[in-house]
Amino acid sequence: MDIKYDVSITAIGNLAKTFLSDNSSAILLDEGIRPNLSDMVIEHTPGELKEDIKKGDKLLMGGVKYTVEKVGDAVNDNLREEGHCTLVFNATGSMPGQIIVKGPSLPVLSNGAHITFTKK
Repeated sequence: MDIKYDVSITAIGNLAKTFLSDNSSAILLDEGIRPNLSDMVIEHTPGELKEDIKKGDKLLMGGVKYTVEKVGDAVNDNLREEGHCTLVFNATGSMPGQIIVKGPSLPVLSNGAHITFTKK
């Protein structure tokens, strides 16, 4: 398994839980980088993006495996700079900072859980 990006969840904001359940989306951000957004985001350990995320790659998050369907134009730069992107689960989206993924269910989030992108 060729890992492109691997981080661990350090905090899950209350609004982040609502976004996941109501909008099937999760906003990721390096821990401590923007404290004013902590309620809205899933904070994680800083990580190195070793290779751009592309369509067809895999995401393992919350015990669920997903296939990347679409990667917004700003995603890879944002991940490198701030660990930031929005994951959209089993829905459509077209924003520059979004990664659209397909899988069997929404992830179950917990502190310490890994968010891992791998090559197809």
